Amino acid sequence: MDTGAPLLAVDGVTLRYKTRDHLVTATYRVSFSVWPGDRFVLLGPSGCGKSTLLKAVGGYMAPTEGEIRLKGRPVSEPGPDRMMVFQEFDQLLPWKTVRQNVVFALEASGRLKGRAARERADLYIDKVKLTPFADSYPHTLSGGMKQRVAIARGMAMEPDILLMDEPFAALDALTRRRMQDELLMLWEGTRFTVLFVTHSIPEAIKIGSRILLLSPHPGEVKAELNSAGTPEAALQLESRIQQMLFAEEIQEAENV
Repeated sequence: MDTGAPLLAVDGVTLRYKTRDHLVTATYRVSFSVWPGDRFVLLGPSGCGKSTLLKAVGGYMAPTEGEIRLKGRPVSEPGPDRMMVFQEFDQLLPWKTVRQNVVFALEASGRLKGRAARERADLYIDKVKLTPFADSYPHTLSGGMKQRVAIARGMAMEPDILLMDEPFAALDALTRRRMQDELLMLWEGTRFTVLFVTHSIPEAIKIGSRILLLSPHPGEVKAELNSAGTPEAALQLESRIQQMLFAEEIQEAENV
C-alpha cells in the first residue's frame, strides 16, 4: 500500500443542508483518509450523514467546514475521477443496451470515443460476467444484473475512486450476498479503490478493508476499524460495533 499521501483526504468536514423548515447538520468534523486500493466503508445508522458525505466526496455539495482533497487537490465539483453507483435500479438509460449504457458514459465524459469506447465497455461488461447480455435492454435484466451494469459502467471510466451508496440495499438477501462476493472478486482482479456506504454491519465487515463507524445524527467519527481476517474475528468485530452503537443510543436516550 502507498505510504505517501492518501488518495482521498477528508479533513474536519461538517456538512449542513437546508430543508423547508430546518438547517440540518448531517456530519460534524469528520476526518478520514483513503489510500489506493482501499475498500473503505462508511458505516452508521440511518440519518448519520454517510450518504451526504459520499455526495460531498463526489463534488455534489460543498462542506460547511473542513476540506475534501483528491490527490492533494480540493474537490469542488463532480468529475470522472469519481464515479458513483447508487442503490436505485433506474440509473441506466432504458432505451440503450447494456453495452450502449457503458459506452455512453465513456463518450459523454470524453474519456474514449468510438471503437476504443466499445472495447473498454466490453472489457468491463465481461468482468461483471454480463457478456451474453451486452445487447440486452435494462427492462429485461434482474435487479442484480442492473447493478452489475452500473458497476461495469463506473469501473469502465477507470476513476481514481468508485463511490458506492448502499448499492445492494434494494436486493433480496441471496442476490445481495452474491453481489458482495462478485464485488470482492472484481476487486481482487483490479484492486480499484472503493468508498462504500452501508448501514449493514455484516456487509461492512465483509466488504471493507477499513471501516469508519459514524455516530447517530449528526454523524461524527465513532471509531476507525480494520477488517477481520477470520470468521471468528468477524464475529468479534460485529459484536464490538454493535456495542459501540448501542452505547451511543443509550447515551442519546439519557440526554433526552
